[in-house]
Amino acid sequence: MRQLALDLFGWASPAPSAPLSGAPDTAAGYTHPRANRHVLLAGLPVEYELRRGRRRTIGFTVGPEGLTVNAPGWTPQAEIDAVLREKAGWITTRLAHARERARRLTAARIDWCAGAAVPYLGAALILAADPCAPRQPKALGSIALDPPAAGPDAGAPSILRLPLPPDAPPAQWRDTTEAWLTIQARRLFTSRLDHYAPQLNVHWQRLSLSSAQTRWGSASATGWIRLNWRLIHLSSSLVNYVVVHELAHLREMNHGPRFWALVEGVLPDYAARRANLRDVVLPSF
Repeated sequence: MRQLALDLFGWASPAPSAPLSGAPDTAAGYTHPRANRHVLLAGLPVEYELRRGRRRTIGFTVGPEGLTVNAPGWTPQAEIDAVLREKAGWITTRLAHARERARRLTAARIDWCAGAAVPYLGAALILAADPCAPRQPKALGSIALDPPAAGPDAGAPSILRLPLPPDAPPAQWRDTTEAWLTIQARRLFTSRLDHYAPQLNVHWQRLSLSSAQTRWGSASATGWIRLNWRLIHLSSSLVNYVVVHELAHLREMNHGPRFWALVEGVLPDYAARRANLRDVVLPSF
């Protein structure tokens, strides 16, 4: 069965308990938790991890921890540092991006308790305990926001009253919130699919919610649409882009010019939405 997927470009959240180390640690330079060498790049001190092995070339990567260099065992240290200096601009730019991303990941972490803020359609959703709220899983979908949101992307915080005691453990707050969010996600995605399908002259057959770590959505030639439920955290503008993207695949199972023409015909500003989607950082669950 043929299928195309939309990668989740910006999501690389660590586990909630994972420390953020390496590149984000210092303001004036960059360090790596397993640093064993240092070099000055573009005027910035960079401490990096050097790994030597049986290879023919010098390679380097910039990840959440910082700069890692892989080099042949026989290569002189001076030659390694010379190669790094040649690529100083690229390396320091990547390290700066890693630092900023780590900062945003830290800011996106949720302390699961009463009063926690959870992103919902681009705005803040404040969790509150309400022992009188519906307790059955299917009844969670009937819980309304208090006060009702003025609409997607309204910006003002709304309150979600969940059937929990104020001292409920974090896992219970997390799981109950996720259950409510997935119900809202299915409702919203169904509505958006029904809205945009006629504009693209396609018919979708089935919707599945995904929790994939690396994809926003996918579409198969049979009309089966899969959408990541965590899109519900994002603005309606980005949700609409992903929905249109996947529906367009029901006509063009590729990313060629005709595919993008279909998307542009429905969303003339799709390129800006696509760029914003790449920069998304989701909260850790």
